Amino acid sequence: MGKRLTQVVYWFNELSKASLSVAGGKGANLGEMTQAGFPVPPGFITSAQAYHDFMNRSSLDALVRVKTENLDPEDSKKLQSVSEEIKDAILEKQVPSDIRAEIVRAYNKLCGATFIPSNESEVLVAVRSSATAEDLPEASFAGQQATFLNVKGADAVVDAVKKCWASLFEARAIYYRQDQDIDHVDVGIAVVIQKMVQSDKSGVMFTVEPMTNDRTKIVIEAGFGLGEAIVSGSISPDHYVVDKNSNKIVEKGVRKQTQMVVRVGTVTRDEEVPEEMQENQKLSDEEITIIAGLGRKIEDHYGKPQDIEWAIEGRDAFIVQSRPITTYKENQEEEVSEGMDASKATVLLKGLGAAPGIGFGPVKILQSAKQIDKIQKGDILVAKMTSPDYVPAMKRAAAIVTDEGGMTCHAAIVSRELGVPCIVGTNTATQTLSDGQKVTVDAKRGVIYDGEVKLESSAPAAASVSAGAPLVTGTKIYVNLAEPELADRVASKNVDGIGLLRAEFMVAGLGVHPRKLIAEGRQQEFIDAVANGLRKACSEFFPRPVIYRATDFKTNEYRNLEGGEEFEPKEENPMIGFRGCFRYIKDPEVFRMELAAIKKVREEFGLTNLWLMIPFVRTLHEYKLCKALVEESGLHQNKDFKLGIMCEVPSTAVLAEEFCQLGVDFMSIGSNDLTQLTLGLDRDSSLVAEDFDERDPAVIKSIQRVIESCHKFGVNVSCCGQAPSVYPEFAEALVRFGIDSVSVNADVIDVTRKVVASAEQKIMLERLRAMTEKTRLPAD
Repeated sequence: MGKRLTQVVYWFNELSKASLSVAGGKGANLGEMTQAGFPVPPGFITSAQAYHDFMNRSSLDALVRVKTENLDPEDSKKLQSVSEEIKDAILEKQVPSDIRAEIVRAYNKLCGATFIPSNESEVLVAVRSSATAEDLPEASFAGQQATFLNVKGADAVVDAVKKCWASLFEARAIYYRQDQDIDHVDVGIAVVIQKMVQSDKSGVMFTVEPMTNDRTKIVIEAGFGLGEAIVSGSISPDHYVVDKNSNKIVEKGVRKQTQMVVRVGTVTRDEEVPEEMQENQKLSDEEITIIAGLGRKIEDHYGKPQDIEWAIEGRDAFIVQSRPITTYKENQEEEVSEGMDASKATVLLKGLGAAPGIGFGPVKILQSAKQIDKIQKGDILVAKMTSPDYVPAMKRAAAIVTDEGGMTCHAAIVSRELGVPCIVGTNTATQTLSDGQKVTVDAKRGVIYDGEVKLESSAPAAASVSAGAPLVTGTKIYVNLAEPELADRVASKNVDGIGLLRAEFMVAGLGVHPRKLIAEGRQQEFIDAVANGLRKACSEFFPRPVIYRATDFKTNEYRNLEGGEEFEPKEENPMIGFRGCFRYIKDPEVFRMELAAIKKVREEFGLTNLWLMIPFVRTLHEYKLCKALVEESGLHQNKDFKLGIMCEVPSTAVLAEEFCQLGVDFMSIGSNDLTQLTLGLDRDSSLVAEDFDERDPAVIKSIQRVIESCHKFGVNVSCCGQAPSVYPEFAEALVRFGIDSVSVNADVIDVTRKVVASAEQKIMLERLRAMTEKTRLPAD
């Protein structure tokens, strides 16, 4: 072993925000706040250099290099195996005696003892990892390294420090670094050892309203017990809003809390909140203003909005952590395009703005998906309508314009997911515009101008907040995803899983009709392509559920693939033709390839968070036969594998109870198809688009019937579509009916969660008032 040349321990009062390389993000901020006089529980850190010293002297650096060299991060089994090997190797090594001695001396000092403290004087501490943000932003480590609470005794503290070091090699952390080509040996980790606050109440605070960027407001979330319950999302906290200038409380949302995290001895566990306290306001008004005052002072000290964790023990308030809301942008500039003033520009066409934004470029008109190679990066894609096989071109386009369609058509849904400006329903774009003509597409207002036009597009109001205290709802919020390539970006959002992973885009990427592949003996090519897409999505979201909706190509869409004209019939109305569940039982070979891909992802890659959903189910007989095909493939329903159906056809809504009795684990209401089939209108037709409304009483009653019927059998119900984010009254109706989850496009996850949270709070408040009225004594 070489001689140690680094300082092992730093006390908080020796650190500042400039100490990132030594103390990591958490440690540096705790030191900064301690020096500034904020009420931070006392503690110290073991330096990142001490970690590097340990790894080098134990010859573990060499092991890390060997094990991670040429590691494929997408190979989940190998990744997990390497992670376990490295962590086990770290945990098996002894901490060098000189490093251990300094940690023990610091802990003894924290206990107030000169030499060895007695058992009675040993204090409980929290031991937390603190990523060195010079090498990697700490947000990238969120949830990847370890935290140990109520640690007592010098030996236990040293062991916890070593476990924090080992946690740098959790599989998710290795995956991120490998994917980003970051050297595993260069990354360091500090460890925070801090006296525990046995909080009676705890929570988080944002010194800017996170949904609107309103810097005049402070938002506080609070719950009983230790703060882990709020950070993990296991409870729905109280929500308070304070005016920053006057320090007056302007909004209070009180939520019932039935469970809290408490300390019992040296362990933490969930306990029931006493019944008489469950519906109480967590913080008194005085405590709210005290916490808000601390938040205002901390923001003033750092000069930027902060995301703060706080705790109250007895009558004392403590700040446990503070970090900047890094995605907040002061004075957000509006997107501005160059060119002439809009008031002087020539308007060529108008349509329905389906995905906001501004695009400028040359027009490229596509008559079919076979022409997608015409689209270069920056072109304006113009088509009668898009389909899944247009997606590669849609990704390259500066904007998309279609003749047909409404807000729920293919072009609209995919454009919103890709973040590409889109206008649909222009009626004549393919005739009015010309190839090579340069146009400006204002998709916010639904206008297409000739030439380059100077426009302003308001920046989004909502700002993402740092991971750690997301808005929590009782109703789960899932995301609809078409492109597995986007899974890494979407998985970082405040979302509970993928409620609808579309198959069509993975299949369209092959460019060949599945029946042609079968005829040529190329089944494995199909299976591998679908499995790779599923694997990407499932690994990014693991262990959150990923619900794969099996292929739902209509015949006109399948015909565009190579070989499609040979295998697909021509139909007058493909929307209600040969598709979905009916296609599987009439043409089971293609469906069997999908099932093989699912089985491969679950068994070979160990991604058991993958579930299956059958689309466009019309009859009980169809589902019974389809379920048999799933079971024949070796996929059996259990706690890890759920089989569900889309409820898009009125017959499925009418027979919801009977479907539950046949054995469905969940139902997902496809509000788009259910609305068009209930109302008898084509949602892709711009002529009748104005009558397409999910809030129609017939649709609402159908949804209510499905939820109530399914819940009789313990079957969960979700709703896929944009309506909950667009219409607050629709979201409120779903919550009142008891919907278990909603699944929306990635661009409206935060908006939807806020709308659902508001609906949940309103309903709870109504119930609380009703209970109060019942218990109120009559006046004399």
